[in-house]
Order: sequence, then structure tokens, then C-alpha cells
Amino acid sequence: MGGEMKRQHRELASGRWKEMSLSEQMANIGSEVSRALNWRKKGNPEYSQKAAVRALELLDLSLDCMESLPRLREVARLREAVVDFFFGSNEFSSSEDLWRKYFDHFNYAARK
Repeated sequence: MGGEMKRQHRELASGRWKEMSLSEQMANIGSEVSRALNWRKKGNPEYSQKAAVRALELLDLSLDCMESLPRLREVARLREAVVDFFFGSNEFSSSEDLWRKYFDHFNYAARK
């Protein structure tokens, strides 16, 4: 993503993100992915890309605070799949429906 990128989630980056559970973090990431999907569907690639970049920023915050190697691997793979879907050739064959279902589980868990 580059070291010169302006942080969109300054408050979360300053430490609040680490205080959230994994489910809460993933639900927030899912919100940005959902925005990216919605903008894509509406035919606005610029806004879709901006939301996808915000999702990647949140994924990077999660990666920075991971202590468990299995979780680190899973979130790193998730980041790779998000990049592939929004910026690559979609070699993982992801779909809008797949992303919504994946993140719905975290939204449910975060609300409980």
C-alpha cells in the first residue's frame, strides 16, 4: 500500500484498534468491504477503490497486532484475497456474495 499513504482511520491506528476483539475488527473491515462492493455495484469505481483501500488499512492494523501465528496467516491470506478481488485478476474467484457471507458472521459475533 505504500508508506506515504494518508491514514483514514487515525483514531483506530492510535491504539483503539488493538482493544477490539477479532470479531469487532473483522466486522469493521467487513463494513469497508461492503461499501466497496456497494460502490462497485453502483458503477463508481473511484469510491469502490477508496473503500477497498480503507479495508486494507484496517487489515494492516489487524496484522500489526496479531499475536497468534494461525490468526496472522488467516488475516494475511484474507488481505491477499481482498487485493486480488478489488485490484487484481480475481484468481481466487471471489464474488460479492462470498464476501458478504464471510463478513456477516463477524457482524453477528461482534453484536453478541
